[in-house]
Amino acid sequence: METSITSIITELVGLVSFTRTPSIFSSSFFTILALIVGVLGYFYGPYWGVRRVPGPPAIPFVGHLPLLAKHGPDLFAILAKKYGPIYRFHMGRQPLVIVADAELCREVGIKKFKEIPNRSIPSPILASPLHQKGLFWIRDSRWSTMRNTILSVYQPSHLAKLVPMMQSFIETTSNNISLDDQDVNFNELSLMMATDVIGKAAFGFDFGLSNSKNHQHNDKKIDSFIKQHIYSTTMLKMDLSGSFSIILGLLLPILQEPFRQILKRIPFSMDWKIERTNKNLSSQIDEFVVKKMKEKERGSKDFLSLILNARESETVSKELFTPDYISGITYEHLLAGSTTTSFTLSSVVYLVSGHADVENKLLEEIDAFGPRDKVPTADDLQTKFPYLDQASKILSNKTFVVPLGS
Repeated sequence: METSITSIITELVGLVSFTRTPSIFSSSFFTILALIVGVLGYFYGPYWGVRRVPGPPAIPFVGHLPLLAKHGPDLFAILAKKYGPIYRFHMGRQPLVIVADAELCREVGIKKFKEIPNRSIPSPILASPLHQKGLFWIRDSRWSTMRNTILSVYQPSHLAKLVPMMQSFIETTSNNISLDDQDVNFNELSLMMATDVIGKAAFGFDFGLSNSKNHQHNDKKIDSFIKQHIYSTTMLKMDLSGSFSIILGLLLPILQEPFRQILKRIPFSMDWKIERTNKNLSSQIDEFVVKKMKEKERGSKDFLSLILNARESETVSKELFTPDYISGITYEHLLAGSTTTSFTLSSVVYLVSGHADVENKLLEEIDAFGPRDKVPTADDLQTKFPYLDQASKILSNKTFVVPLGS
C-alpha cells in the first residue's frame, strides 16, 4: 500500500513537472522575444521613417559617431559629396536628415515650413530645459503661431533699420583693436561684437563688450550673465565630450532624463554645473523680460518688445506666449546669432588671409565705396559690394557655421 501510494505520488509529480516545463519554457521564450522586439523597435524605430533617405550604414547604438570622431566636421562635406544634398546621419540612436544645399534649405525652412513642424531634440538640448523653449525646438501649433508672430522681425524693412546700430558696434570694435604688433584673437573679438549686436536686437540692451579695450562693467549682473551664457553655449556639445547624461542620451536616450535628475544633485559634476548655470541664466533672462514688460513706451525696435506688444494687444494668445517661452525664444536669438556670426566671420577672415589677390580685391571694393565715416545703407550692402558678397558666400560654404564639440 505504502509502495503503491509512493508510486502514485511519483507519477503525479512527474506529470506535473512534465506539464509545467513546456509552460515555463514557452513563457520564458515569449518574454525574451518581447524584450528583443522591444529593444530593436526602440533603437530602430526612428530609423524606419527615414530608411529611404541615403546615408552610410549605421553602427548599432552609436550610429555614425565613430565617423564623426574620425573625420571631424569635414565628415558632413564628405557625406554630401558621396550621398547628395540630402542624406541621413545618425547621432547615436537618433537619425538626422541633413540638407546640404542653400536652395533646398530655403525650400524646407520657408516654403515647406508648415509640413515640417516638429524636430527631433538632440541630447544636449534635452539636458537644458532653457533651450527647449526656443523656437527651434517647440512643437505643433505653438511653433507655427510663434513663428508667424516673429516673422516681421526678419522682414527686409525691419532689418534695414538695424544697419546703423550694427555699424556703431563695428566702429567701436575696430577702434579698440590695438595697432601695436600684437596678436589679435579675432574670434573672441567678433564674438563680443556679435553678442552686443544680437543683445541690442533681441533685448534692446547694450552689454558693452565691443568697447573691450577700456571698458569696465559696473554691473556685476552683466558680467555674470555673459560668463554663464558662454559656459552654457560651450556645453551644447554634439559629441562624446559632453556631460555623462548627454553622452547617455546619444547612446540610450530613455535613460538620459533619469540619470540627469540624479547627477544634477551631485555637487561639482558636469550635470550639476550645467543645471546651476541654466537656472541662473533663466532667472536673469526673466528679469530682462519683467523689466521690459514694465516699460510703457518700449517701442518695437527689438525682438523682445515686438513679442510683448503682440501679447498685450491680444493678437496672439497669452497662453502660448507665457513668460517662460518668451524668455526662451528671446535667449535663443542671442545663443544662435552670436556664436554662428563670430565663427563665420573668423573663418572668412582666416581664409581670405591666405589669398592675397582676394584680399586686395576686397579692400579695393570697400575703399571705393567712400570715406571711412560713410555709413552704408541696407540697399548699399546688397548692391555696392558684389565681390564681397560673392567671396563671403563661397568662403562660408567651405566651413561649418558652428564647430562641433567646441
